[in-house]
Amino acid sequence: MTFYDELVRLRNTDYAAEFERVTPSQVSSALAKTELQPQDFLALLSPKASSLLEEMAQAAHRLTLQHFGRTIVLYTPLYLSNYCINHCVYCGFNSANPILRRKLTLPEVELEAKAISQTGLQHVLILTGESRQHSPVSYIKECVAVLRKYFSSISIEIYPLSTEEYAELIAAGVDGLTIYQEVYDEKTYSRLHPGGPKRDYRFRLEAPERAGQARIRAINIGALLGLGQWRSEIFLAGMHLAYLQETFPEIESSISLPRMRPQFGDYRPEFPVSDRDLVQSILALRLFMPRAGITISTRERAELRDNLIQLGVTKMSAGSSTAIGGHTNAKDSIGQFEISDKRPVDEVRQTIANLGYKPVLKDWHDLN
Repeated sequence: MTFYDELVRLRNTDYAAEFERVTPSQVSSALAKTELQPQDFLALLSPKASSLLEEMAQAAHRLTLQHFGRTIVLYTPLYLSNYCINHCVYCGFNSANPILRRKLTLPEVELEAKAISQTGLQHVLILTGESRQHSPVSYIKECVAVLRKYFSSISIEIYPLSTEEYAELIAAGVDGLTIYQEVYDEKTYSRLHPGGPKRDYRFRLEAPERAGQARIRAINIGALLGLGQWRSEIFLAGMHLAYLQETFPEIESSISLPRMRPQFGDYRPEFPVSDRDLVQSILALRLFMPRAGITISTRERAELRDNLIQLGVTKMSAGSSTAIGGHTNAKDSIGQFEISDKRPVDEVRQTIANLGYKPVLKDWHDLN
């Protein structure tokens, strides 16, 4: 049994009708509970709940303080390569896009590491396009060996691996996995991924479980908002998160809520997600999953990110670049998507502190 089997059970649900059937009393009942069930989570994502965001915000704020205190963990992405063999229609790295393809050498990785570490950050997320030929596991291990000299936490956001490959990278020093299903509706997923290995919906969906079986420290999942109807996508992503937390209680579990941003190829999201929709998603997730982390990246503009800090967010990126070598020398490399919050790390840290929170640069240490 995997989460895919759970999705098969949920596949025939008419979510539009389910959300419309929610009554105000069901929303109020969900808000009054200390432990929510899936039906309560669905109620908090419904249109009826949108008029009670203030009450939801107060409850989410209390729960976040209870479980996480006034802390925000900071990290930054480091793009190693943009070679990709997939044809994702919404991605700037789509193999059909005529962009400059590049892969960092190990000396260039070290230059990037030095530049990032000078900001004080101790958490880094390394990313590649999905090409095993250009970014094999052996290359990623070599990069991790360099990065371990500078960072206490190294997470990966790369192509899905086997359990054995995840174990290999964990032994090399990787402690976290970020992987987005992109869109949980399987028919939409098939349409948006017309070619390449990423077309295998189930292999990608089960990647967090394989990493969990390899005993990774932290897993972060998410849906790319704008590709499907946001209410059902957040509901299924939340169910996925709940499944992972129950299956791997010893693993730190979290979720990201990335919205589509402009990118090379100019794909326009079919289902735009407003700021209010994003806020409702964060609040509903916090109330449903009190112990789960919630990440907001620099895809979002600075003012909005600052306002989200008190609503349930526990982790934020800072000083980001989505270009290869973006922290030192991008060499005309085109980023995967446009960054919205371009503030330097020091400014983000100061803003967090001004709001009465502690910016955390290092929240764990490997004793091995």
